[in-house]
Amino acid sequence: MSGVVKAPATTIGVFQEPTARVTSGWIAVFATAWFGIWMAQLTPIQLLLPAQIEAQLHATNWVDNVVAFGIISGIAGLCALAAYPLTGALSDRTTSRFGRRRPWMAAGALVFALSLFLLGLQSSMIGIGFFWSCALIGFCMLTAALTATISDQVPVTQRGYVSGWLSAPQAIGTIAGLMLVTMLFTGQFVGYSVMAILLVVLVTPFLLFVRDTRLLPDQREPLTARGILESLWISPREHPDFGWTLLSRILVNFGNAFGTTLLLYFLAFGLDLGMGDAEDGLLLLTGIYMVFVILASLGAGKWSDKVGRRKVFVFVASTLQAIAALLLAFVPSLDVAMVAAGLLGLGYGCFLSVDQALATQVLPDPASRGKDLGIMNIATAVPQAIAPLLGAITVAALGGFSGLFIMAGVFAFAGALAVAQVKSVR
Repeated sequence: MSGVVKAPATTIGVFQEPTARVTSGWIAVFATAWFGIWMAQLTPIQLLLPAQIEAQLHATNWVDNVVAFGIISGIAGLCALAAYPLTGALSDRTTSRFGRRRPWMAAGALVFALSLFLLGLQSSMIGIGFFWSCALIGFCMLTAALTATISDQVPVTQRGYVSGWLSAPQAIGTIAGLMLVTMLFTGQFVGYSVMAILLVVLVTPFLLFVRDTRLLPDQREPLTARGILESLWISPREHPDFGWTLLSRILVNFGNAFGTTLLLYFLAFGLDLGMGDAEDGLLLLTGIYMVFVILASLGAGKWSDKVGRRKVFVFVASTLQAIAALLLAFVPSLDVAMVAAGLLGLGYGCFLSVDQALATQVLPDPASRGKDLGIMNIATAVPQAIAPLLGAITVAALGGFSGLFIMAGVFAFAGALAVAQVKSVR
């Protein structure tokens, strides 16, 4: 097996652009790792963590539960804000005989898994907040290094398709995780423990079978706290395409998060379905959304590789998400929500794969790929972390969900306008 899935054994330098195509075996273990990662991160966000908070809070108002969830997610998001670029910068400078990225992937998987296990034992809000923050730090350590392997090992002509295999497992992992913890492994501790075990099991093949080019000590930038901190600032004047891509990603991810994180409450209270019917409706909408995410992430990624274009795909993807949000705002009904779910999945799936490929092509310096992609990844993790709190405040302030979905649409379309400003990538 190892002969099949290892990255091409070329003699390219650590900082050179890869040219040899990665194999189907490489893609298989890459996708398997992301399947485990997304299942371990999104199952708690979608179900385990909100249920755990609700059980401790005993609030009668759903807004109070969402605000509490939002505060904990926001604190964890601040941890991600620091952990992503910092661990990426450290992996850029790692001279281990196992390579630059693999030690951080292994350490991140262990921190992530152990934190989930301990999170399942918590019965206080402080404990829940602390260990979820630790889990997100482990997630950042793991994914900052794993994402950097795309720039390290995948040629530009394959990055859209390979990035699709980063994105599609997000949809599959969410569904699989929810099914596991609701049908087979019920209960707080058991649910978290199963996610932790599967995370380690599914990431291990990539660690074992994919080579990681070693950085020699004389190739490493000075490892100082000041140097690392100074490197975290990337001037948008000197690197405008990086800045526009980052801004676009922040805006679109906020738009998507505003449109999805409070969907259960929209169905229950915005459409007056009640919690029981709302849960059934959410399952239906999630299924529609996930199918289109999978199809779009794989199809659009490969298509963008074939035609050699990225921006037009990201622009259309962002616009589709804006249309979906505005449909929910102005025509609130379950039937329209089903159409919106398909459009949102189509747009976000396309965005996830093609925007990731675009991001790898606007990096300022090949010697700092891990750090720069870590900064890019902030634009995914932080909006997801703080959107529930901002969304709940918006709904409470405006007395309904229309304003929330209008805001989601505005953010998504602004992201489309931002990516149109990128000049160096077609």
